Amino acid sequence: MATAQQERPARTVQTLWGRLEGPGRLGAGAGYYLILGSTLALTAIGIMMVLSASSVESISLGESPYSAALKQALFGVLGVVGMFVISRINVRWLKRFAWPGMAITLVLLGLVQIVGSRVLGNRNWIDVAGFSVQPSEFAKLLLALWMATVLNKKSELLDRWSHALVPVVPMGLLVAGLVIWGHDLGTTLVILLVVTAGLFFGGIPTRIFVATGALMSVGAAGFAVTSANRMCRIYEWLGQSPAMCTQGADFGYQVQNGLQGLASGGWLGVGLGQSRQKYNWIPEAQNDFIFSVLGEELGLFGTLLVLALFAVLAIAIFRVVVRQKELFPRVLAGTIMAWILGQAALNMAMVTGLLPVIGVPLPFISSGGSALVSCLCGIGVVLSLAREEIRPEGSERPKRIFGRAKRSQTATKRKVTT
Repeated sequence: MATAQQERPARTVQTLWGRLEGPGRLGAGAGYYLILGSTLALTAIGIMMVLSASSVESISLGESPYSAALKQALFGVLGVVGMFVISRINVRWLKRFAWPGMAITLVLLGLVQIVGSRVLGNRNWIDVAGFSVQPSEFAKLLLALWMATVLNKKSELLDRWSHALVPVVPMGLLVAGLVIWGHDLGTTLVILLVVTAGLFFGGIPTRIFVATGALMSVGAAGFAVTSANRMCRIYEWLGQSPAMCTQGADFGYQVQNGLQGLASGGWLGVGLGQSRQKYNWIPEAQNDFIFSVLGEELGLFGTLLVLALFAVLAIAIFRVVVRQKELFPRVLAGTIMAWILGQAALNMAMVTGLLPVIGVPLPFISSGGSALVSCLCGIGVVLSLAREEIRPEGSERPKRIFGRAKRSQTATKRKVTT
């Protein structure tokens, strides 16, 4: 009797999962639309929250209260267009861009340190035609593509540490080194996460993976201890206040006001646009700490909605990853999943005080055009793989960049022959 009662919840979960997944191509179609729907919902929430969080600061600077939101919406449109274009592409065609894309990434990251602009102590932006572009955000996607291409090429040799780690780990450390050169620890940690995820989904031996993870952990710690500012944030998070951290700066100010905003939101929030903490109490309210403003204005239900959307996105992308039989798409989709969802987890943990403040934006929601476009393009790659599962059984995989064009030509030839 007890055994039957214990098995009942498991059967219920399996039944719900089966209904959500659906049989055959229906399940694949459900995954496609879950990814698409949750992504568009998060992007819409992000534009709405950027408008709310940035309006007060824009007015204080003599600008239009809609300036930041309109710019975010523009990048959102560009990102959605890019997402749909990439979703119609056979992702295996993207292999030819792996090495050129990586070379362009290294050049841009180097140029940032020469001609780039510095914002809040970080040098990660290049001004182009009145817009600030952050190459390090696109480096995450291009690094994932490059790793998938290289690991797929060396798939038969990954049991040897020299082939499993070279050139993936040196390239990853080079990209991370160029980013940390601009003093952006948060993006550096995300890039190290991308490298680790690529090795994991590449299926390298456990002993090599553990050794690599330990090496990257040591590297991350080294990046942290080389900056007094970063160490003071860590000390503040640990509840310590050395003398060097108590002079001229309050490193716990941002977190304290962020938590105050979350706490004052209650169950239903104070109302959209009614945040008090965004009146210059929370530094970078529309960027790294936008989750705090969201919690204050929309309450616990608003934050749970965002968490639920990220959870749906995680489950749907994971289903796409585990269905891949080839190494290249599995590494590419798995790395994108780890990048976007890992960064979201880091941001929420930072805002809630579970981690020290390291400057990581919340994907799809924080203000930032480069971050939004790169995330949406990454989702486009996953959507392309999900679309492949929806194709009728027995249909050939398109050999051209756009699958529909190839199939339509084939159908035309058959019709003419008939």
